[in-house]
Amino acid sequence: MAEPSKVIHVRNVGQEITENDLLQLFQSFGVITKLVMLRAKNQALIQMQDVATAVSALQFYENVQPNIRGRNVYVQFSSHQELAPMDQNQGRGDEPNRILLVTIHHVLYPMTVDVLHRVFSPHGSVEKIVTFQKSAGCQALIQYQSRQSAVTAKNALQGRNVYDGCCQLDIQFSNLDELQVNYNNDRSRDFTNPNLPTEQKGRPSQQPDAGNMYGSGARGGGLSHMANADAIAAAFGGNLPPGITGGNDRCTILVSNLNPDRIDEDKLFNLFSIYGNIVRIKLLRNKPDHALVQMGDGFQSELAVHFLKGALLFGKPIELNFSKHATILQGADTREYGNSNLNRFNRNAAKNYRYCCSPTWMIHLSTLPQDITEEDIVSLVEDHGVILNCKVFEMNGKKQALVQFENEEQATEALVCKHATSLSGSVVRISFSQLQNI
Repeated sequence: MAEPSKVIHVRNVGQEITENDLLQLFQSFGVITKLVMLRAKNQALIQMQDVATAVSALQFYENVQPNIRGRNVYVQFSSHQELAPMDQNQGRGDEPNRILLVTIHHVLYPMTVDVLHRVFSPHGSVEKIVTFQKSAGCQALIQYQSRQSAVTAKNALQGRNVYDGCCQLDIQFSNLDELQVNYNNDRSRDFTNPNLPTEQKGRPSQQPDAGNMYGSGARGGGLSHMANADAIAAAFGGNLPPGITGGNDRCTILVSNLNPDRIDEDKLFNLFSIYGNIVRIKLLRNKPDHALVQMGDGFQSELAVHFLKGALLFGKPIELNFSKHATILQGADTREYGNSNLNRFNRNAAKNYRYCCSPTWMIHLSTLPQDITEEDIVSLVEDHGVILNCKVFEMNGKKQALVQFENEEQATEALVCKHATSLSGSVVRISFSQLQNI
């Protein structure tokens, strides 16, 4: 590993990934001072406030595969100890810019768009505001109409408190060229476009409060609300995975762009049960490439949508959206899983939450026969892709295995087809592993 640096090197940054996506991936760990997109190389450089902040981010992502818009990205320390202006072909660093990056310390009162607008608008015309609410504080990006207004605001407000004794402003120039705002609500606002929707259809615009942070209670296939909240707290502490709000209360997912010739209810169960308990599944006969999946609660369905959107399954990138239907009505064309002992989250829920990730090229097999061999494992899954490596090992007296495929799609196919199959009297359990190599 390279020497620790406050500059983080990000690889596999696709053209669909924006600067805001990268900000959301890292801003929960601390202040981001510079961001440089290296589009020609599908890479980016991100400079954190200090080395300790960058170390915290990379330690977190050692255990959790970072994923943006369905694409796994890979992070490491950069060989640069600091990004100088010459390193930035489109960044500005300390050069004045009309967009300010504002960090609010010692937050005791809500830092909404309206509050920030009242603070910053006396110094010039504010066009856009985007906030990133966190349990320990808040960051915001504020775009002025002119660079001079931003300079004036920074000089006037740096180090000031919004309220007496709290909500201290730490202001830097952002190196972004333009803020992208999709919704006008308490967390983001485009003052030049008042016609934007308040939020995605069916999604409340207000921030989740402590009472509903982990979604609604289980509905027939999951943990009790309090037990689930305890498991989530044990798994993540106060920091949910980047991109997860914890505020979703919709349990049912509409899955589309499936391969109707290869998919069935059990295969969908095998995939979605990685992220929570499954209540029931329905294939839509009038739309053969669509299905509905009802999960135990809103938090589990949010994990599934976040980590699986765009994943390749049987040659097609699947699309996931929260359904307008709160539940799936029981009927002859639904498959019930609420009482299935294959639901993973009835036991060791906190551990299962920690293992949630986007599909990887490595699968982990457990509950194996004690006399299992690597040849047995290869025979089980070799129909689904090119196996680069396979290893059988023992942990706590039980045999387990790792299989590394050529890509994520092959590993996903092996998981959905072979999870819960019987091998010499043992029901094999398969999950994605976040290890990079065996």
